[in-house]
Amino acid sequence: MATEAGLLLVDKPAGATSHDIVLRLRRALGVRRVGHTGTLDPFATGLLLALVGPFTRLADLYHGLAKAYEATMMLGRETDTDDLTGTTVSEDAGWRDLDAETIEASLAARRGPGLQVPSTYSARRAGGERAYALARRGVRPELEAREVTIHEIIVLEVDLPCIRFRTRVSTGTYVRALARDIGRDLGPGAHLTALRRTAIGPFEAEEAASPEAVAEAVTSASSAWRPGMAALPWVPRREVTDAERDEIRYGRSVEQGNVLRPPGSAGDPGASPVESVALCASDRLVAIAEGRDGRLYPKKVFAA
Repeated sequence: MATEAGLLLVDKPAGATSHDIVLRLRRALGVRRVGHTGTLDPFATGLLLALVGPFTRLADLYHGLAKAYEATMMLGRETDTDDLTGTTVSEDAGWRDLDAETIEASLAARRGPGLQVPSTYSARRAGGERAYALARRGVRPELEAREVTIHEIIVLEVDLPCIRFRTRVSTGTYVRALARDIGRDLGPGAHLTALRRTAIGPFEAEEAASPEAVAEAVTSASSAWRPGMAALPWVPRREVTDAERDEIRYGRSVEQGNVLRPPGSAGDPGASPVESVALCASDRLVAIAEGRDGRLYPKKVFAA
């Protein structure tokens, strides 16, 4: 593995796009291969996961991780973007008749699996084109409802017309759309005014570095920099021998052996894995493999 391969936990500031952050990281680290695992809207702040070097090939492993946010929504106004950057499409002063108990019940009713229509200005595709591109041309995209799960949603503060809340959601969930739908449940409509991503899977924003401090984070080996297997703490792993490593280099499978699951995960350590397995030598990633018929088949090989 190249020494520049790993995962960076970055605290994105407001005003920058996720692509802006990637460009900053490339300059700061002097590394061309940098990519993120999921965007944040420009007005939003918080945790952005950036993969560096060969680890850019691992982006798909991160897409299924749940995400946690703290957000503020304002009742009484809907916008075309479902957030504060958009144009007002409706206003309703009915929020004045609401109380905290009604609001808390409305948010709680959103907990669990359900369907969500993505925001009009989103990266979802409609007719082969990004929804936001259509919307900017004045064409309203027809977006299908997607199944999402709201694992947790808790009211932190009610200061009408604003509601501050914390939520943990499945991948693909738009918190902007969640605020929009809660506003409609309550009657007067709503839009999102602030959003901070506080966690992605096992990674916390508290451990992230600012874009200006990422080079120091790497050289000082701070908690914001996760090289090798530290970048994949939730992925089951299997240690390989030198002989097996040579086989893996040529794309050959190895016996399933003793697959170790992360602490706190369900299942027996040696159970047949149905998900990806990291093949490693100590803390160095050798390959990502798929379990099948009692063997592990390399899908992405990193061994030199």
